[in-house]
Amino acid sequence: MNENEQLIRHFYTCFQNKDFQGMQQCYADSARFSDPVFQNLNAAEVRKMWEMLISRGKDLTLEFSNVQATENSGSADWCATYTFSASGRKVINRIQATFLFENGKIVEHQDRFSFYTWARQALGFPGLLFGWTNFLQESVRQKARQNLADYMKK
Repeated sequence: MNENEQLIRHFYTCFQNKDFQGMQQCYADSARFSDPVFQNLNAAEVRKMWEMLISRGKDLTLEFSNVQATENSGSADWCATYTFSASGRKVINRIQATFLFENGKIVEHQDRFSFYTWARQALGFPGLLFGWTNFLQESVRQKARQNLADYMKK
């Protein structure tokens, strides 16, 4: 197992243990993060995003697999199970992550998952009807961004 595979495994083990500080240390100060909800976050934002999600995700559980890495890049599959606080609905979100590394740190992290599948679970009937629309996707993104901005002000 190379250093970057170890870094990915450390990152997700910290996530499983709800150790957001351990996760935060895996990112370079120049890091960028993006997923279908939280797009184009800088290092400070992504570090706070994980802190916010872990501190609010009381029943969050996580599994990860298929960790692979080379000298510069890596990937993993992970699955988060939690209750979406806005609706009280159970979500099982399957995610594919890709990473770029420099000097033993994550400099780029991108998570991919089906927004529509997530919306159907998290939002119920409205997600089923409108989860595929740009309007709902943008509405969720704006709300998530605002939640993160509010959290960062604390």
